[in-house]
Amino acid sequence: MKPVTLRQVKVIDPGGPHHEKEIDIRIEKGTITKIAARIPKGMGEEIHVKGMHASPGWVDLRAHFRDPGEEWKQGVRNGLDAAAAGGFTRVAVLPSTDPVMDKSSGVANLLSRANGHVVQVLPVGALTQGLKGEQLAELHDLRTAGAVAYCDDQHTVRNSRLMLLALQYANGLPGIKPPIMVFPNDPDLSLNGMMHEGTMSTRLGLKGIPPMAETIQLARDLELLEYAGGHLHVATISTTGSVGMIRQAKARQLHVTASVAAHNLFLDDACLRSFETRYKVMPPLRDITHIEALRDGVKDGTIDCIVSDHRPEDREHKIIEFGPASFGIIGLETCFAVANTALKGRTSLRRIIERFTVGPRAVLGSPAIHIAEGTQAEITLFDPELEWTCAETDLVSKSHNTPFIGQRFTGRALGIIAQGQVIMRS
Repeated sequence: MKPVTLRQVKVIDPGGPHHEKEIDIRIEKGTITKIAARIPKGMGEEIHVKGMHASPGWVDLRAHFRDPGEEWKQGVRNGLDAAAAGGFTRVAVLPSTDPVMDKSSGVANLLSRANGHVVQVLPVGALTQGLKGEQLAELHDLRTAGAVAYCDDQHTVRNSRLMLLALQYANGLPGIKPPIMVFPNDPDLSLNGMMHEGTMSTRLGLKGIPPMAETIQLARDLELLEYAGGHLHVATISTTGSVGMIRQAKARQLHVTASVAAHNLFLDDACLRSFETRYKVMPPLRDITHIEALRDGVKDGTIDCIVSDHRPEDREHKIIEFGPASFGIIGLETCFAVANTALKGRTSLRRIIERFTVGPRAVLGSPAIHIAEGTQAEITLFDPELEWTCAETDLVSKSHNTPFIGQRFTGRALGIIAQGQVIMRS
């Protein structure tokens, strides 16, 4: 890496020594060597973009790369390229591939294929063998191979005894306790549901997914957590009830954390009036009452991190009738823009950046990193005030299943510096 100097960049680094300062940053051989109000011109590249901000590198805790099994939808390297375009320096990849990443060899393969990329991959091992919810995967082997957490994606572990054992086992592992990541959903209550259950689903004649499908399952998992101990991470909550339950659980000192998908902060169920399948997601887009509760949860820290919930799908699974269409949208490239636009004026930029930096690292038991002299450079560059319209050419992912083409946003990732590399969006 050639020396690079960031000129007149505003730092957003909660807890860091240069938070909210406008400074120059000098990086040599991947290390921050100098920070000052003004650094004399020297050799190497200079980056000076009006409105540019810098923060510790962003971390996404929920992405699908579809590889192995459905490489035409995404692929490992393409997924990491999309993460870089969205400003992420680390991304957690879910195990729902074919074959499922429920063995140490799957983790090793993912790490090997991501080796050398500017974005660091964080493997999430399967909680149960084959994601079937019948028998625990080899959790210790997965951890030893490099898995940072365990998750069955959107598959519910119906067997309460098995979930109890999972929490107890993970809590007994040496070192930092890996989180058990759950998607709270009672599959019997949500069976055949296509959108949020409410006025809009009735009007459209679509079977709804009631909020209690989420909260009933969450109540069970919180009860098990209180009994067994361990760390429960509740992924992509979408309801007022879930926000309140997690807030209360934290007040009782339970080790529970939570995330929300950026699009669930921004879009409501009225988007489905046109039966546009690009808005078909799981958890579903809720009404404004739930959205406001989610935004409040981000603001007060009940929700620890904002995630992309990146789910690539090809046209054959998405551009079809609404009923059989697959759930999910891609989100890596637009995650910050969506969240920043949704939360602007409702919470501070500091709080938003915390949900992309401090929050996800804490979920994984990793220490916060800061922009300081002598540290390895892991930096995201962004402009929180830049107004832009998302075009298809802005998408790096192979799959383009997103409702945001043509959407006007405020705030955009500009580039990342990590692993001794500099990547700037053109």
